[in-house]
Amino acid sequence: MKAKRHRLPLCLLVTAIVTTIGGCNRAPSQASQAAGAAAVGPVAPTAAAKPDVVAAHIDSTVKPGDDFFSYANGGWLKSHPIPASEADWGIGKLVQEDLYDKLRKISEDAAAAKQAANGSDEQKIGDFWSTAMDSALAERQGLTPLKPELDRIEAITNVQGALDAGFALQPLGVDAFFDVGVQQDEKQSDVMAVHLAQGGLGLPDRDYYFNNEAGVAKARTAYVEHLQRMFKLLGEDDTAAGNSAAKVMAFETSLAKVSRPLADLRDPQKNYNKLVPADLTRQFTPDIAWNRRLHAWRLDPSYVIVGQPEFFDGLQKLLTQTPVPVLRDYLRVHLIDEYASTLGNAFDNEHFDFYGRALTGQKEQRPRWKRTLDAENRAIGMILGRIFVKEYFPEKTKQRYNDLVEAIRTAYGERIDKLDWMSAPTKAKAREKLAAVTKKVGYPDKWKDYSALQIGRDSYAQNEMNARRWAFNDQVAKFGKPVDRTEWDMTPQTYNAYYNPSNNEIVLPAAQFAIPGFKDDEVDDAVVYGYAAASTIGHEITHGFDDEGRQFDAKGNLSDWWTQEDAKKFGERADVLVKQFDAYEPLPGLHINGRASLGENMADFGGVLIGLDAFKKTEQYKRGEKIAGYTPLQRFFLGYALSWIFEEQDALLRQGLLSDVHAPAKWRVNGPLSNIPEFYQAFDIKPGQPMWRDEKDRAHIW
Repeated sequence: MKAKRHRLPLCLLVTAIVTTIGGCNRAPSQASQAAGAAAVGPVAPTAAAKPDVVAAHIDSTVKPGDDFFSYANGGWLKSHPIPASEADWGIGKLVQEDLYDKLRKISEDAAAAKQAANGSDEQKIGDFWSTAMDSALAERQGLTPLKPELDRIEAITNVQGALDAGFALQPLGVDAFFDVGVQQDEKQSDVMAVHLAQGGLGLPDRDYYFNNEAGVAKARTAYVEHLQRMFKLLGEDDTAAGNSAAKVMAFETSLAKVSRPLADLRDPQKNYNKLVPADLTRQFTPDIAWNRRLHAWRLDPSYVIVGQPEFFDGLQKLLTQTPVPVLRDYLRVHLIDEYASTLGNAFDNEHFDFYGRALTGQKEQRPRWKRTLDAENRAIGMILGRIFVKEYFPEKTKQRYNDLVEAIRTAYGERIDKLDWMSAPTKAKAREKLAAVTKKVGYPDKWKDYSALQIGRDSYAQNEMNARRWAFNDQVAKFGKPVDRTEWDMTPQTYNAYYNPSNNEIVLPAAQFAIPGFKDDEVDDAVVYGYAAASTIGHEITHGFDDEGRQFDAKGNLSDWWTQEDAKKFGERADVLVKQFDAYEPLPGLHINGRASLGENMADFGGVLIGLDAFKKTEQYKRGEKIAGYTPLQRFFLGYALSWIFEEQDALLRQGLLSDVHAPAKWRVNGPLSNIPEFYQAFDIKPGQPMWRDEKDRAHIW
């Protein structure tokens, strides 16, 4: 999902292709698909006629001890420049290309079906596809599908009218003023609670409004210019559009000032503030009658969980101080930007010009059919998924990855037992939590019911609105009911994985773990354990014990199960990773935020350690035979680096450094490996080389 910022995902990477509370899309390279998933058991050597799965990517002009990422992946990167239609490129993108082909066939077959029953999966897929692909229809309709919402906004005469419109836009997926959701209560994981949090910004993160780095300043200027062009498309003349854009930017900048920084959003205790709705109104937002507003959504909670109370205090002040015309402009431009891709070329192209070209460095739009599939996955992805797994995910593959999860669980338990800094009571609790981790592999055992969702061929924008309103109502309907722990927050055809702390679960979709161009029996265990066991399964399980996840117990409750001394030792060891990543400077003047990215860096580090422990139990490791000139230990680390073959435009890199909790791909390889003795041994890393760290400077956590 573009995950709600107040519940930052304990997983790999967020992109816009997936909608999920606890998930994140690992666009760089956690490549995966159903057909051709990597093997777990003993396998045959790589076919002689095919280049070796890892040796083929090596850049021999780079020494492993200087820059292991570039050594392991440089050959591939040099021969695969970023296409003009992309902001990034890598192994995961190649997997996505294969997924696109499969999903396109499913969609086109559904669209061509003449006997699809109304309300069936095929009818909904076919109608969504056909309407979204009909650019001429979108061009003719223009803003007409959004007219009721635009009329509502135009009728605003006071703050209450602005709130009426803002609350009406939330079910349509428009981030107006704040974020809202129904999720598990962090301290009572068997209860669904209403969550409210900061939001409402048009730029990727609050720091985009304040950071003075040249590229960020340029993005700010481009955003105001984008807003001005949007207002011109809405009918304003150049002068009026410029004034509207400047005032909306000033309003959002004030919102950003009262928003918490990225790193602070990762503290679950500070972001848990339980309030009676009437008290939230009385103490922070007198203009928002929360009981009445929530009741209109069929929500009557006895309490709400407010992520950042000071944000709502600031929002209240802004609502009273901001002229009504500015609130109108803010709401309508957010609505139009959210639905730009459905409104015809002028709006679609303008939206891409800023959010694609300016913010990510993408040079041209991707083909409409790919953008349609992205939208289809967001809107009705689980409907697509039912067909996808039936055609492309055999039961034997599901069992294979169930077995690999257990190998990693066993290795993690053994590592916990050997820790010299953790006391016996905390070890017992850690073991209890590890044993309780639920694994979900492939696809849901119970599919979500989409019968209430109406999809037709009248309007692309209307289908989008219907899908978003359905998703909002589906979330609201969970309130007051038992928590459904069988539910998935990612579709089976998503090349990603996630850990959900409230369920204490790892979720591994079917479209996971594939290496493009290789079948099961062509990939040796060493590569699989680095590529899949370490960088995905071990990573996700470690999230249950990172700086944020460790604060949740075996049942998924935010509860302190650590001794005070153990928690102190953990913090001291985690601070070593923070310091290491703070020192990395991917762009001049922009460092990695070691505190904000700590959870992901810790999960990468732990994942490699646990994957390595599990690999040492395999026959391939014990035999020690070389393949393509590399030892099993070397191939394990090369397999891990393979999962991070990824390059990106500077604009997208900048965006990640300011708004993402994940470090860039290069440092997700070099960072953790620089702390692992077996890596030094495998590639003969020497003092004085950039990858070398003195023993006293290495991280020692799990």
